[in-house]
Amino acid sequence: MLKSKSDSYAAAGVDITAGYKSVELMKEHIKRTRNEGCLDDVGGFGGCFGLNLLGIEEPVLVSGTDGCGTKVKLAILMDKHDTIGIDAVAMCVNDIICCGAKPLFFLDYIACGKNYPEKIASIVSGVCEGCVQSGAALIGGETAEHPGMMPLEDYDLAGFAVGIVDKKKILDNNTVKAGDTVIALASSGVHSNGFSLVRKVFDIGNCDLNTYTEELNGKTLGETLLTPTKIYVKSVLALLQQVQVHAISHITGGGFYENIPRSLPDGYSVKVDKSTLKILPIFDLIQKVGGISERDMFNTFNMGVGMSVVVDKNDAEKALEILKANGEDAYIIGEVIKSDEGVIIE
Repeated sequence: MLKSKSDSYAAAGVDITAGYKSVELMKEHIKRTRNEGCLDDVGGFGGCFGLNLLGIEEPVLVSGTDGCGTKVKLAILMDKHDTIGIDAVAMCVNDIICCGAKPLFFLDYIACGKNYPEKIASIVSGVCEGCVQSGAALIGGETAEHPGMMPLEDYDLAGFAVGIVDKKKILDNNTVKAGDTVIALASSGVHSNGFSLVRKVFDIGNCDLNTYTEELNGKTLGETLLTPTKIYVKSVLALLQQVQVHAISHITGGGFYENIPRSLPDGYSVKVDKSTLKILPIFDLIQKVGGISERDMFNTFNMGVGMSVVVDKNDAEKALEILKANGEDAYIIGEVIKSDEGVIIE
C-alpha cells in the first residue's frame, strides 16, 4: 500500500496520488490484455515478458512506436477518450505486421496537463482494447503530468510495440515481381493521419462536431472522424500462415504515394485501378469542403484502403478468401509493374 504524498509537489501542479488512483482504475482493463508471455502485474519499474521460441529457428524482434497525432485534439474536444487508445496501438502493431511479425507486448505513454484519474483510465481502456484486438499484452506504461507545458485538459498519447518473427519469414520485398496482384484491406475511416489538414478543412474547434451529415450516412462529423483505426493483425497473421505474401504496406501519413513504394524493390511500381477503390464518404466530404486536389488526397489520406497486400496473381483468390473469412473487406485494386514511378493511379 503506497503512502507517498507531497503537498509541495501538488502545489506545483503535480498530484502524485492521482497517478496511483489512475493505476488502480486501469488494472481491470489491463487484465484483459494478459497473454502467455506476461510475468508480472503493472506497477513495477519495468514490464517483464517471457518469450516462447518454440517453432522459431532464428527469432527476430520487430519494434514500432507511434502516436495518434492531432486526432487527440478531437477526442479532447468531444470529451470522448475511450477509443483514442485503440489508435495508438493500431499505429504501432499495423506497422510491425508489415514485416510479418506477431505483436507480443505494448507500452503506452500519456503526457497530460493534469491527471484526472477517470479520464486516464478511460484512455487506457482504449489502449487495452487495441491490445486485445492485436493479441498484444499491455505490460507497462507511464502517465506524466506536465503543468505549464500544456492546458490542464489536454493530453498526448504515444505507444511502443514489440513483435517477433522467424528471420526466414521476414517480409523484405525480395519476392515482389511484375504481375503480382495488389489487394486492398478496407479502412474504417481516416484512421490517425492527416488530422492537421482535417482540422483546417472543417475548422475543428469552431464547428459543431455533433452535426449529422447526410453524406456521412447519418453519422455526425465528430463520431465519423473519431472512428478508431482498424487493426489488421489477426487477419494478416492468418493470411501469412497459408499464403506466401510478397509485401505489405500500412497506408498512413503520405497516403498511397508515400507508403506503397516503401514495400517495393527498386524498379517496381504499383498500378492502381481507381474505379475499384471503395473511397469512403468522409474523404469525398474532405475533398469537397477543402477544395483539395485528387493528388493531394491520395498523398495525405488512406482513401478507404488501410493496408495493401501483394501476392502472386495465382494466390490472389485464396488470399481474398482467407482475408474475408477473417472479417476483412478485401478486394483487388491493381498489380505490380516494372516502372520507377512508385504508384500510378488511373
